[in-house]
Amino acid sequence: MEERAWVSKKSSVLLADDHPIFLAGLRSLIQTADDLELIGEASTGLAALKLISERRPDVAVVDVSMPGLNGIALSRRVTAEYPSVRIVLLTLHEDRTYVDLALQAGARGYVLKGSAAEALVHAIRAVLTGGLYVDPALISVAFDRSLVQIDRPGIKSIAGLPELTGRETEVLKLAARGFTNKEIARKLNVSMKSVETYKARGAGKLDLKTRADIVRYASINGWFEDI
Repeated sequence: MEERAWVSKKSSVLLADDHPIFLAGLRSLIQTADDLELIGEASTGLAALKLISERRPDVAVVDVSMPGLNGIALSRRVTAEYPSVRIVLLTLHEDRTYVDLALQAGARGYVLKGSAAEALVHAIRAVLTGGLYVDPALISVAFDRSLVQIDRPGIKSIAGLPELTGRETEVLKLAARGFTNKEIARKLNVSMKSVETYKARGAGKLDLKTRADIVRYASINGWFEDI
């Protein structure tokens, strides 16, 4: 009887997160999984896109709030340009709106950072087999209805509204991408108090009451495109 050597191919994974300590934790998770192989890391969205184009991983694990190109915009680009690459998004946000935007952008997995140690490898394996993985803590909000209709009553588009200042726009864009007030202050080199003022003033002009409203407004007006 002829003997055959069976070779088990590991699935390739690329990681993208701008927090070094968290990235190190992700690296350890992947390296301890026998069926997964880490082939690259990035700390910005644009660097992640470049690596994805060069190495075509089976799965890219990406932080939603990436500098340069946020995770949702990156998912949209990768889905259009490299459809064989499956995206798993990591986030601190439990807001339903982020789940909807992620799925609409083509992401196949959505994992809360607080659950990553237990859930990330499961999420990767699920999307590798063609499945969709949403953090168990979010199942009830992710699937209680079909994908969200973003342009809804109560969320206004830009026409006919008071004009935002440049700083108000910058702050609201960063808030929509998931950055905290502290992170926005650091990025814009302004005080936390100034960030709070710009955010409140801009949201007030647009009649946006919650973070979810800001995210929906950002989506309607194209703020997630290549930012």
